[in-house]
Amino acid sequence: MRILVVEDDEHLNRQLKEALEQSGYVVDVAFDGEEGHYLGDTEPYDAVILDLGLPAMDGVTVLREWRAAGRDMPVLILTARDRWSDKVAGFDAGADDYVAKPFHMQELLARLRALLRRAAGHASSEITCGPLVLDTAAARITKDGVPLKLTPMEYRLLAYLMHHQGEVVSRTRLTEHLYDQNFDRDSNTIEVMIGRVRKKIGSELLQTVRGLGYRLSPPEEGGGAA
Repeated sequence: MRILVVEDDEHLNRQLKEALEQSGYVVDVAFDGEEGHYLGDTEPYDAVILDLGLPAMDGVTVLREWRAAGRDMPVLILTARDRWSDKVAGFDAGADDYVAKPFHMQELLARLRALLRRAAGHASSEITCGPLVLDTAAARITKDGVPLKLTPMEYRLLAYLMHHQGEVVSRTRLTEHLYDQNFDRDSNTIEVMIGRVRKKIGSELLQTVRGLGYRLSPPEEGGGAA
């Protein structure tokens, strides 16, 4: 999952980036509204954490322009605790949730997980696909109750596919959602990781759809690997 953090406070921006990366997310950051608007308008993010009191372009304007342009990624806004009017303006502009400053990082992470689950159509903190169970709170995937031994990148790939199970996901889409903007992206790496993950979970769960991409689905819902 790829997250954009738009926050002008350098210390808080760094704290958010570190906490998100420790939770298994790929993170891009921006320090003003113009940079944040550009990234959100040109890069595919699974969610955005957006401060409202930004220089260059305020957060409400950034969000309003994203929504007007059809950008529908979940947005969690950061507001000052005593500015209820900011919360209202943020929701009216298209925000999905908010956290008031100062906040506990665990609350923000829990709200972000909920936004990501709902955006993918999942209500529970545990996402199941046949024998696989993704515990989004613990950032752990098990098969038949046994934790899978996954590298950080393998975890990100499998977690993304579990959020979007049943969909055919292209290599390009995986590349865009598993690497930050500064990473030298190579879609061939995705194919190698798919092969490693398939060995760990079983080929009956992860199918290759020729010419289109990959689909994760329970055995009864999908055919064999193509």
